[in-house]
Amino acid sequence: MRYFARQYGEDEEKWGAIGLVHDLDYEKFPDQHCKKTAEILREENWPEEYIRAVVSHGWGICSEVEPLSTLEKVLFATDELTGLVATSALVRPSKSVLDMNAGSVKKKWKDKRFAAGVDRAVIEKGAAMLGVELTDLIVGTILAMREVAEEIGLKGSPSSEPNSQNV
Repeated sequence: MRYFARQYGEDEEKWGAIGLVHDLDYEKFPDQHCKKTAEILREENWPEEYIRAVVSHGWGICSEVEPLSTLEKVLFATDELTGLVATSALVRPSKSVLDMNAGSVKKKWKDKRFAAGVDRAVIEKGAAMLGVELTDLIVGTILAMREVAEEIGLKGSPSSEPNSQNV
């Protein structure tokens, strides 16, 4: 989210914090996804703007709160996409996003059995809401994930190197 905050000239700390907590409840309370995180964040006195962003990323899935701000739209658009990018990276020999390009993800996109839990329609809807081409959203998501590849376990083998020329 920090990467996208920079792209849109927004607050990296705010976007980064929201990115970190948006799925806080998912593993422990999957049936209450988004709702439980909102409760937790309210108890901790987080700003309502942050809570709204978290809840809106589940729009049409587990929430009726439509993403309206750029932050909300980016979170909505990239939430499912990061799963597809991560899964695509893990089946590569390098197990890394550092040497991945958009073509690799688009190739996997076509196979509905690959990462079957990823709702491609949500990603497409998010890209449309942002007014960006799907390929551009994929490129941005790969670049964003490269920045935190080590932290998210997608740095891969030592020979994996960023390939900014071929995203």
